Amino acid sequence: MNIRERLERYFEFKALGADWKTEILAGATTFITMAYIVFVNPTILHETGMPFTAVVAATCLSAAFGSIAMGAYARYPIALAPGMGLNAYFTYTVVKGMGIPWQTALGAVFLSGVAFLILTLTGIRQLIVSAIPPELYAAVAAGVGLFIAFIGLKNAGIIVPDPATTVALGNLRDPNTLLAIFGLLLIAGLLAWGVRAAMLLGILATTLTGAALGLVAWHPQSYKLTEISATAFKLDIASTLKIGLIEIVFVFLFVDLFDNIGTLVAVGKKARLFVDNKIPRIERIFLADASATIVGSLTGTSTVVSYIESSAGVAAGGRTGVTAIVTGLLFVAALFVAPLVGAIPAAATAPALIIVGSFMASAVGEIDWADFTVAVPAFLTMMMIPLTFSIANGLAFGFTTFTLLKIFRGEFRRVNAVVYILTLLFLLRFYYMGK
Repeated sequence: MNIRERLERYFEFKALGADWKTEILAGATTFITMAYIVFVNPTILHETGMPFTAVVAATCLSAAFGSIAMGAYARYPIALAPGMGLNAYFTYTVVKGMGIPWQTALGAVFLSGVAFLILTLTGIRQLIVSAIPPELYAAVAAGVGLFIAFIGLKNAGIIVPDPATTVALGNLRDPNTLLAIFGLLLIAGLLAWGVRAAMLLGILATTLTGAALGLVAWHPQSYKLTEISATAFKLDIASTLKIGLIEIVFVFLFVDLFDNIGTLVAVGKKARLFVDNKIPRIERIFLADASATIVGSLTGTSTVVSYIESSAGVAAGGRTGVTAIVTGLLFVAALFVAPLVGAIPAAATAPALIIVGSFMASAVGEIDWADFTVAVPAFLTMMMIPLTFSIANGLAFGFTTFTLLKIFRGEFRRVNAVVYILTLLFLLRFYYMGK
């Protein structure tokens, strides 16, 4: 048996109907769809005083490590990178809001990663996932689909904020919005013709069209990999423990835990990776996630999470860990060509997110709408994910409602102890957030 055959056997190519060409294209699609993080994450963290170029390198390294670990060890087509939302919490709430040095905040990220690791090794994270009602799996997948589409529509300028109606139709004559609409129609058309690389080709064609029309803003700047030394191993764990930032560590822990679970359920559902509503090798998934957060804190970035943009790779046909490995390797390449990565405009990636959202919304057909103990929690899960801009919040609303309705219906004996504990934690979280 040669190396190629061994790899195909390890990644279960035959069982999953995978092939190398599709896996590589899927990995490239995932990378291009989430490449914005290479510059968006440093832009946010730079406001804490962290050197921009150092965070660029830390972002690429942590994303590369997390994605390759997820692909090679857990064998799932899920890419990881510093999480949007958590980086904003790190910057605006912890550092700027509470006046805590970024080195101390990185110490909190490190401790949350260690906590993830302990919870995984003790089996507690696995218990939490097994406690999620299988009836909500489809709702999470559909909700994440709406979330992805919402982000895509916003990035495309098709919808915009409005003080009177919250959101409204954007300016459809804006050149960038028109470029995004062109990309949307192009990808949809390629899919209609059955082109397997529709996502990747659509993103690249839209980028080239934007460049030809002068709509791609590219501002190359000097960048050296050695600049990561400004943030690498600068975390201050001692100060974190001294100040007692348990609350901050808990927020990093809580949001990453449930965002990870939500992404895992959504991507796994779409890729048909579940076996009897159970997630194979789940402990490996969590170990990869926890390790990536620890590596991220050591190199100099906020919490690393599973990315919902992984759905773009799955939609392009990715089924195995090879997809995530390819994405990780492209993040390694981005270390050396970061300015080129920044040339991909939002107008090119937004259409892919909208299309992926439409794929994932198909999961609503699996929900038993006749059973209100399922229908109401499922609906709240689906709606709260995009409307609160958080997978964790949507899962919290759906999960809590499901438990309470089971109690009201007198079926409380069918709810296990872990579910009650989690419901209590969710209620406490809602109370805390309402302060």
